[in-house]
Amino acid sequence: MSVGLERGGRRYSLSSDPAALDVDAVHAMLSRAYWCRGIPRDTVAKAMAHSLAFSLWCEEAPRRQVGIARWVTDRATFAYLCDVFLHEDHRGLGLGDWMVGEGLKHPDLQGLRRQVLFTADMHGLYARHGFTALKTPERGMEIVRPNLYQDLA
Repeated sequence: MSVGLERGGRRYSLSSDPAALDVDAVHAMLSRAYWCRGIPRDTVAKAMAHSLAFSLWCEEAPRRQVGIARWVTDRATFAYLCDVFLHEDHRGLGLGDWMVGEGLKHPDLQGLRRQVLFTADMHGLYARHGFTALKTPERGMEIVRPNLYQDLA
């Protein structure tokens, strides 16, 4: 899947082709994200290889990856949207909204019984795409290791 868009005088493209991912660029972005600060490059590469990932590219020279959105999914019943990140220089143009909207159209994400995500600050963006607060949060459980990557360093 590959689609294009123009925003802020720049052309962007979005691809779900695993070969299109720039793991170094994704690592550079995610290692600064509040939810996985300091994540090792090998962990990013492994996560991308085992997910449905969408890479956002700025097409102006030099062409470079400026965003990522990743779904962890069995492609039959469930998906977890995570690692939605835009490089700071490309925020405020609606690109995150576009990435999520286009990603949700992917054939492998159709007919799923449930999709979930966790966010500290972008609830409005996800609500525009049909996500709601958990209806029964008391049913959910988790194992959280918030400082995992710092502890490994």
